[in-house]
Amino acid sequence: MAKYGWDVTVLEKHAGPGGRARQLHADGFTFDMGPSWYWMPDVFERYFAQFGHQVSDYYTLDRLDPSYRVYWQDGPMDIPADYEAQKAMFESIEPGASHQLDRFIQEAAYKYEVGINKLVFKPGQSLTEFFDADLISGVFRLDVFNSIKTHVGKLFKDPKLRQLLEFPVLFLGALPEKTPALYSLMNYADIKGGTWYPRGGMYQIVHGMYQNALELGVKFHFNQEVQSIQVKSGKASAVQTADGLFEADVLISGADYHHTETQLLPEAYRSYSNSYWESRVMAPSSLIYYVGVKKRLHNMLHHSLFFDTSFDVHGKEIYVSKSWPVDPLFYVSAPSVTDTSVAPDGYENLFFLVPVSAGLEGDTNELRDRYFAQILKRMEVHIGQSVSSDVIFYKSFARQDFVNEYHSFKGNAYGLANTLLQTAVLKPACRSKKLGNLFYTGQLTVPGPGVPPSLISGEVVAGQVIKHFGRQ
Repeated sequence: MAKYGWDVTVLEKHAGPGGRARQLHADGFTFDMGPSWYWMPDVFERYFAQFGHQVSDYYTLDRLDPSYRVYWQDGPMDIPADYEAQKAMFESIEPGASHQLDRFIQEAAYKYEVGINKLVFKPGQSLTEFFDADLISGVFRLDVFNSIKTHVGKLFKDPKLRQLLEFPVLFLGALPEKTPALYSLMNYADIKGGTWYPRGGMYQIVHGMYQNALELGVKFHFNQEVQSIQVKSGKASAVQTADGLFEADVLISGADYHHTETQLLPEAYRSYSNSYWESRVMAPSSLIYYVGVKKRLHNMLHHSLFFDTSFDVHGKEIYVSKSWPVDPLFYVSAPSVTDTSVAPDGYENLFFLVPVSAGLEGDTNELRDRYFAQILKRMEVHIGQSVSSDVIFYKSFARQDFVNEYHSFKGNAYGLANTLLQTAVLKPACRSKKLGNLFYTGQLTVPGPGVPPSLISGEVVAGQVIKHFGRQ
């Protein structure tokens, strides 16, 4: 908005920028509190290029190789960054799989190209947005009516290969059988786009965005939690914080959509009912642990996925029974393997994440500690090293923290599940249906969850404001 000449003021609840992508500094450790995977580097380049900058103006990227490690019941598997090496790995597991991977990636490349350049930049205000020759002619190639599970199952028989290609949607949206095969574009992002790491941590993205905004004259007010949105003459006229009233011609809410609607707006100006929100299919919440270890661990990779228990059972616990998992899959990030600046010399920085159903009751310290002991023990068995006796820093973050810190609906970590019935025009609208100068950005509106989609969301909503209110 500042680029288009608008006078922009940002009101932020926390003491600094970042939101869910904040940092935690403790005992010499620096933890990224939220996102830890850097995929789709082209989206970040596009973002900064619009302001005459490059990513390299703000941070340095390193491609991880191997991209990540997967621990199965019978041992680990490293996923190589090089595509030919990955094809060879697939072939070694299932004869003919290298050819099938070529076919799969070729289709995924088309979905990525069309999806990123056309679908995700649609504001979702009308079906007529999709009356596009490329979209119409390619609707079947986009696989929107087929599931990712069916799509993968037609090409690969080995359960490990299937799970490798299904895991991105399980962690970020919905069961593979409920997610459109369109989202194999995520596999293209993984396998071809690569897994990267910004030196200094994911917070370097936030820092770059913040510096860029300051250069454009954006004013930030931190520790300013919005208490209400004032409405006058059918328009959102101002926001109230503890420090006073901030008047505005246009409001853009980057806070949790549900919170803005149900807690900040007078009831008469809400676009969606409580029953609407309760009927939404949510992406997971997370049990997160920030852990400092007073020694280096041998043979660790930056990213590790522990798929040593039932993929299907945990998926159903998240999305079907909506219960606390018995023996969950989990993920570990060890950024100190790549970047020694995030931990004291000779120490290890570990980030654990267990995906769980959104809205679960019973989030207690005892439950968090029990799950941590359970997954740490499994990790110790797989890596053949003790860890628990060397933990010198430990902090958990789960459902109640998501609610308290971010006003997160049902304590979700990612937003709405990427189901067919929650795509594009079927997502909560980026423009209020009741107040023409109130807009929404972030993971609960178009295009959806994840860091790249959230960046794109900001561009989409800015375009809508300019469409309706012009440049300044």
